[in-house]
Amino acid sequence: MVKHIILWQLKEDVADKAAVKAGIKAGLEGLKGRIPGLLDIRVRTEGLTSSNADVMLDSSFADAASLKGYAVHPEHVRVADTKVRPFTKTRLCLDFEE
Repeated sequence: MVKHIILWQLKEDVADKAAVKAGIKAGLEGLKGRIPGLLDIRVRTEGLTSSNADVMLDSSFADAASLKGYAVHPEHVRVADTKVRPFTKTRLCLDFEE
């Protein structure tokens, strides 16, 4: 199994951060069951005040090929282009085998 963890910081000029976070969560979690090899996907938006990231994606894939397919899958690209990329300034990623 491959884990795909992403941390994002929202842009400073995002007016309604709660709505943006909710959109990211709904969009990404809505991909479950729609992309081959995507086993689980969860988005965390309510970090403690000690956090320096606004949103975390925690996803699991059957294998590295499934993760590569997810990256270019049209449904994932649509969510990334409409719900995530316009509102985020920083993205950190850690992929690993578990």
